[in-house]
Amino acid sequence: MNLFGRLRGPPSSFRSSSTRLSSDPGPSRPRLYRARPATKHPQPPRRSFNSSTVTDFPPTQPLRYPRWVNNTAPGPSKLARSPTSTATSPGEGHVPSRPHQVRMDSPDDKSAPPESSAPPSSSSSSGDGSDGSSSDPPPSPPPDPPVQPQTSISKQSVPEIYPEVLALPIARRPLFPGFYKAVVVRNPAVVAAIKEMMRRGQPYLGAFLLKDEHADSDVITDINSVHPVGVFAQITSVFAANTGPGSDSKEEGLTAVLYPHRRIRITDLVKAGDASSASVKVEPDVPAKEPESVPPKEQSEQTTVASAVPEESLPTPPSSPEPSAPTKEQPLSPSLLQTSFLQQYNISIVRVDNLATQPYNKDDQYIRAFMSEIVSVFKDIAQLNPLFRDQITNFSINQVASNVFDEPDKLADFAAAVSTGEVGELQDVLESLVVEDRLRKALLVLKKELINAQLQSKLSRDVDSKIAKRQREYYLMEQLKGIKKELGMESDGKDKIIEKFKERAASLKMPEGVRKVFDEELNKLTHLEPAASEANVTRNYLEWLTQIPWGQHSKENYSIGHAQKVLDEDHYGLKDVKDRILEFLAVGKLRGTVEGKIICLVGPPGVGKTSIGKSIARALDRQFFRFSVGGLTDVAEIKGHRRTYVGALPGKIIQALKRVGTENPLVLIDEVDKIGRGHNGDPASALLEMLDPEQNTAFLDHYMDVPVDLSRVLFVCTANVLDTIPAPLLDRMEVLEVSGYVSEEKAVIADKYLGPQAKEASGLKDADVQLDASAIDVLIKYYCRESGVRNLKKHIDKIYRKAALKLVQDLGEDVFPEPTVAANKDETHDKTTTVEKQDAPTNEPAASETATPVKEDGSTERVVTTEQRKPMKVPETVHVRITPENLKDYVGPPVYHKDRLYVSPPPAGVSTGLGYLGNGSGAVMPIEATTMPGKGGLQLTGKLGEVIRESAQIALSWTKAHAYELGITATADEQFLNDRDIHVHMPEGSIGKEGPSAGTALLSAFVSLFTKTKINPDIAMTGEISLVGQVLPVGGLKEKILAAHRAGIKTIIAPEANRPDIEENVPESVKTGIRFVYVEDVRQVLQEVFRGEEVAERWKDTLSS
Repeated sequence: MNLFGRLRGPPSSFRSSSTRLSSDPGPSRPRLYRARPATKHPQPPRRSFNSSTVTDFPPTQPLRYPRWVNNTAPGPSKLARSPTSTATSPGEGHVPSRPHQVRMDSPDDKSAPPESSAPPSSSSSSGDGSDGSSSDPPPSPPPDPPVQPQTSISKQSVPEIYPEVLALPIARRPLFPGFYKAVVVRNPAVVAAIKEMMRRGQPYLGAFLLKDEHADSDVITDINSVHPVGVFAQITSVFAANTGPGSDSKEEGLTAVLYPHRRIRITDLVKAGDASSASVKVEPDVPAKEPESVPPKEQSEQTTVASAVPEESLPTPPSSPEPSAPTKEQPLSPSLLQTSFLQQYNISIVRVDNLATQPYNKDDQYIRAFMSEIVSVFKDIAQLNPLFRDQITNFSINQVASNVFDEPDKLADFAAAVSTGEVGELQDVLESLVVEDRLRKALLVLKKELINAQLQSKLSRDVDSKIAKRQREYYLMEQLKGIKKELGMESDGKDKIIEKFKERAASLKMPEGVRKVFDEELNKLTHLEPAASEANVTRNYLEWLTQIPWGQHSKENYSIGHAQKVLDEDHYGLKDVKDRILEFLAVGKLRGTVEGKIICLVGPPGVGKTSIGKSIARALDRQFFRFSVGGLTDVAEIKGHRRTYVGALPGKIIQALKRVGTENPLVLIDEVDKIGRGHNGDPASALLEMLDPEQNTAFLDHYMDVPVDLSRVLFVCTANVLDTIPAPLLDRMEVLEVSGYVSEEKAVIADKYLGPQAKEASGLKDADVQLDASAIDVLIKYYCRESGVRNLKKHIDKIYRKAALKLVQDLGEDVFPEPTVAANKDETHDKTTTVEKQDAPTNEPAASETATPVKEDGSTERVVTTEQRKPMKVPETVHVRITPENLKDYVGPPVYHKDRLYVSPPPAGVSTGLGYLGNGSGAVMPIEATTMPGKGGLQLTGKLGEVIRESAQIALSWTKAHAYELGITATADEQFLNDRDIHVHMPEGSIGKEGPSAGTALLSAFVSLFTKTKINPDIAMTGEISLVGQVLPVGGLKEKILAAHRAGIKTIIAPEANRPDIEENVPESVKTGIRFVYVEDVRQVLQEVFRGEEVAERWKDTLSS
């Protein structure tokens, strides 16, 4: 719309344009008037833009003849100036031998080129004499007539009959008469044809809408691909559509501004174009582009039609081959000579008929009603959509010659042109020739536009109302704050925060240094704006500083009776550990404090180390906090982050003090033996300051940056082994070994603690389901041999879960019905709601990973409730007993089948050792040795570690050194094992074996092998040996003796140094039936192992201790 007004210009521009037009005839029209003298003025650079203006000259006789009359066309063909020559040689004005500029004036003329292609077109640009069929030659040009006065707008002068036109398919929406549209043409042939049409002064074509909305084409290959009804349009201006100067694109385009004049219908496709074409894109506006030079003609590139720039800057179109003259078989009728030059281009040419609107009566009540409704809808849309209002205003200004609101047919076209309706509905409006029908369809399109505008307006109002409401609330709150502040009723937010910090600090006993830091930070906060980032950091720091319980502690209970009761309630057995804890509490009772004590509980998994820490906290009535350092690699978790970092936090111990609210909690540090070490430092070293009684009185956290007293905190650490704990850290802790439980202790724990807990967790609390003590013994002996009870707890839980499943399956759904939603609908109405269903995807192979299966009921929501489901009662008639006979049905086959590999006396070279497994349990481990021809080598198998390999080497060396004394060699100088290899194997090769405790067993196996004497399988031994034959102490005696007791071992040979440990720590129930032999030298071991044998009698004389 704006383009229409822009191209019209004021009346003065019409006059000047007509003056230029009269002075520059051009190659495709006769010279009309002589040129007027013009004053030359320097012109600024102008954009390449072609436009024609409306002139006020009346049609003259030469203009009523065909536009191909050209008496000034240059070129080698030299068109004849006579009418006969012109009529018989149409299109010869095109010079194919050299490229020329796209102009509408003669190259011989020196005046400025005319603006010759803007509607409503003048007689010089649109081809007056719309008949186009007259063959009379034009008379000579008459003298210059006087200039007639200009009017505000002149009547359009376009040919009424134009039977054959270039057909241009249009995408997305149709064109309507009287409304500009800009299209982009990419097909080189169509671009060249349009330029030739502009050069000849015949800028007319037919625009037809493509039926396929997604199709893009510049030519019509099939008449059925476009709608038959289109518009006869005039090209008002063209300019290049490429990216601009310097573009190396080989396929330039042309932007053409079309002005439709009337409706037309395709009657026949005279010539079909090439299917390989670019798209025609409708543009809302016509941007002006700078002129571009044209590359060589073989590239078939486009040119810019320009008539308002100097001649030397005009581009030239690619040259075309000389059109062949019409043959006798195909004579050209005079009416088709206008478009005969288009035959040489690979474009679409169609034969069309004009479509006229059927007569109508303006005063018809239906028509007037439709018009009134359309105008009313226009007003409604204009009130809602300012852009729509501007379009209506611009169109009304541009149509001053006639009031569009008084012409029903134009009003309908206007309504369809400015709306954004569907393509099919707009095409129906274009094809409607009955005014009443056209108005009805246009009103339908406008109504949809109104609905869309109303929806947009509603959304806009909703957003505006929300924003306005928030702004109003903000302003009112600010005014309220100001009023309260003036009245002294309330201070602002920062004052409240500062007052809160002061109140907190007043209730704390901060040390002097901490109080000074607090005052400095609080003073800094008072001078900072609340929105400043530094204020946030300072406020967070003051929050932490005032939440540390400075000087606040809970009262402690050092009652030994109370502590004994708590420990017995929580744990069975562990007498030595309980005694150490009670000793610890007794010292605290006498001193009034337990400062300087860091306890470390060491033992295998599942023995209750963490629960012992909880029991100590309960016995002392202290607050409890637990955190694990297993796998910890960042020092900041212990010491905190610097405050300069975003999201900085204090360390775990400061967080613990804030959480418990006292200075004297019990902090349990789990898995201290599994602490890591990474690129962020060594957390184990950071623990030194926290756990050292000499340093933790002034623990310095990186975040707090003030000393914090941790001396009143009772630290309890847990670990599985001591080997991985750094020595400096281990030196600061008091180690309490939690060795584990024997079979009797496990049985009592299962009966008193694990069984009832598992039964209640399985929903069988009140049911008659019993786990016999004999079944528990079988579990302990053949399923759960670990020192702890965690694996035993898992098996008991599994037994009761299996019992619950069998019980429900046997009784069925009749006894245990599923509660229905409808039954409890009234009761749970206030506690239920619905959420969107998120079901698991199906297991079909083609199902998507995140697909949600469709339920049969079709519902998309799931009912959720806050009401707890009530447990179901098991009938009293149910009785279940788990005995050793049916235990296999609940927990499967036994894990451990037998305790001893050799029940009958094994061959010579086999001894029995005692080992300690990684899971905290002991094991009876046979050692096998054999000899074979070789070179005196020693081969070890059975996944043995480095220490146990060294023990084997020591045992073999001692045996070689004492071969004569042992009776293996005849003389002391005799060579031994020079031609024999020794192979030692320890069964269960998948289990790794490490440690020095197999020394005595290895030595016994070697002596048995070389003396060919069998060893009694009821004898087991443990102990480390030295190269001179001493027996050194080992660990894990309790677990080893327990394994020997379970395997039926009758004699255990142990180091003398381990006698106190065995006598004090091993329960009497385990030692019953076992004879202990304590030795200090390997000679004593051999005397005991081979007691009663022949070799032992000889050793009394030769093998002295």
